[in-house]
Amino acid sequence: MKTFCGRANPTTGSMEWLEEGEDYDYHQEIARSRYADMLHDKDRNVKYYQGIHAAVSRVKERGGKAIVLDIGTGTGLLSMMAASAGADFCYAIEVFKPMANAAVKIVEKNGFSDKIKVINKHSTEVTVGPDGDMQCRANILVTELFDTELIGEGALPTYEHAHKYLVQEGCEAVPHRATVYVQLVESRRMWSWKKLFPVHVEAEDGEKILVPPSEMENCPGLPSVCDIQLNQMPSGDFSTLSDVVKMFSVDFSKPVQSASTCYRVQLEAVKSGKAQIVLSWWDIDMDPSGMINCSMAPYWVKPTSALQWRDHWMQCVYFLPREEPVLQGEKLHLTACRDEYSVWYNLQKAREGESRADEEEQKADVCVQSPVCRCRAHLLWNRPRFGELNDQSRTRQYVKSLRKVLKTDSICLCISDGSLLPVLAHYLGAKQVFTLENSGVACSVMEKFFKANNLEDKIKIIEVRPELLKPSHLEDKKISVLVGEPFFTTSLLPWHNLYFWYARTAVSSHLASNVTVLPQSASLHMMIVEFQDLWRIRSPCGICEGFDVRTMDDMIKDSLNFRESKEAEPHPLWEYPCKSLSEPQEVLTFDFTKTVPEHCLSTEGSVKLLRKGKSHGAVLWMEYHLTADISVSTGLMKLSNEKGNCEWNPHCKQAVYFFSSVIESEILSDPTAVEYTMNFDTKTGEIAMDFKLL
Repeated sequence: MKTFCGRANPTTGSMEWLEEGEDYDYHQEIARSRYADMLHDKDRNVKYYQGIHAAVSRVKERGGKAIVLDIGTGTGLLSMMAASAGADFCYAIEVFKPMANAAVKIVEKNGFSDKIKVINKHSTEVTVGPDGDMQCRANILVTELFDTELIGEGALPTYEHAHKYLVQEGCEAVPHRATVYVQLVESRRMWSWKKLFPVHVEAEDGEKILVPPSEMENCPGLPSVCDIQLNQMPSGDFSTLSDVVKMFSVDFSKPVQSASTCYRVQLEAVKSGKAQIVLSWWDIDMDPSGMINCSMAPYWVKPTSALQWRDHWMQCVYFLPREEPVLQGEKLHLTACRDEYSVWYNLQKAREGESRADEEEQKADVCVQSPVCRCRAHLLWNRPRFGELNDQSRTRQYVKSLRKVLKTDSICLCISDGSLLPVLAHYLGAKQVFTLENSGVACSVMEKFFKANNLEDKIKIIEVRPELLKPSHLEDKKISVLVGEPFFTTSLLPWHNLYFWYARTAVSSHLASNVTVLPQSASLHMMIVEFQDLWRIRSPCGICEGFDVRTMDDMIKDSLNFRESKEAEPHPLWEYPCKSLSEPQEVLTFDFTKTVPEHCLSTEGSVKLLRKGKSHGAVLWMEYHLTADISVSTGLMKLSNEKGNCEWNPHCKQAVYFFSSVIESEILSDPTAVEYTMNFDTKTGEIAMDFKLL
């Protein structure tokens, strides 16, 4: 069967579907998977082992045979724990064929082939009976089907089906239960990921304020959870308005209902403020007594506990449909609604003297369908992009640079997806402004935005690809100022926004001979770093809780060596602390005043390591030189020279290239430098790179 894989094409600014051959074995999916992270999660593994051992013991104490069903077995680790704990037989279900094949090898290598049967099916397709996949129903249900939101990977329908068809009534379950916790907070930073704030621009004729359309202002946004490493959110960036409360629990040892439902709790505001955000996380009890507990609680909830770093389970940020002012001591009702795969929240003020019936009626009112974006801006701009558009200091850099280049007779063309630059250019005195938009959604959003600010007849939106731009689109005028942030929604890696260069090349015939291009150039920068924790997602595990999982390590390593999988990958580094081991270095430059050259751009060199530490990899980012003396960085914002602590642009993902020493777990003597080669292929818009530790 043919496989189609999506790839961003930086030369066209669009996603393309490539047909892979029949031998394609999901290398990208395996290479970028979180299996290594899970295997390195000591807290998770130990608690699962303890819970499984206790469950097997309870069944044995009752005089029964311990028959285990492990759904989503992955490497087979939890089944091997069960077999090791004395289970009589384990059925290990894994739907992803490459993983199921790996699990068979790992189980065999650890000597459990007679106790564990790996079944390569979805659990809903598994049959029970003498001729079935399982000889009989299991009496111990072991699963690890959870994501940061708990239910986003389909845990509820999977449990519902398993209880109906695959396990005995009254079975043991590991984990036994999960509990979701919530806390109400005010946070301008997090709220800026959902709402577009008014933008202030100092123009020649006084301050202008760009306001979002009312439709955008009142839009509930998207239902999808915002999952982040909340432990990296400084305490000064949010204010807690309630205590932590239990929102709901799920008992996995009993039949589970996946049908949509609502849960409601009463809160008391511990501080006055604006209720904007619900922060949420969960914990799991591996045993009925709750003695074996694995928690995702953030640092301020359990300040005395040592936090286990993990990237497969983080914490959730939910945006309330609207900001709600609350007063200290005020009683509030928080309602969580869920379907099979997602959760969303509503907040209401408790009414004085309301009866239980009133409460139920009020609860029914808010238990509605999941929020749907009506303004379309949340379909155009993701959450980091909202944060970027709301960054006033960044906007000031563009205002300063536009002031330098715009004249009263400037004809301006903007090429960026859903950018506010056309408005800035108009307010700062351009004679005429055109903006090129690639999609109907972008056109719709920008039309509403311009209309809300009475600019619909001042800025012309052109929905056409750059190579199809005609003189008539521009009213037969030549462009004297070409601007871009640049930002494109299809960009995955920092240099993918170089699509601006390709677009600039495509519209060359429409540019005046003395055209000003802003930004005038870009540069690729690099720095060698030691990560505090992120290295774990690519590091081999070897032996995990006494079980040999090196087959999985080899599988990931092979996948990383397969074609483009051995490349940089995007990560938002504000969530992943690291220490610089070298100075930041400029490695490639791109001149936007000229068209994209036919030949490749290549460079090689070396960078000295100034600090001792483990060289986990290179971080790469772009800097855009708006004018000769004004630049914006998509990566490093600040470097503390003594310790090498880094502050990263919080609105962008940086590129991380993990060195093979991390992937292969090589023991290296302290390197003193790193050699690098970079090759920017102008035909594909991709950068090939290689590094060698010296």
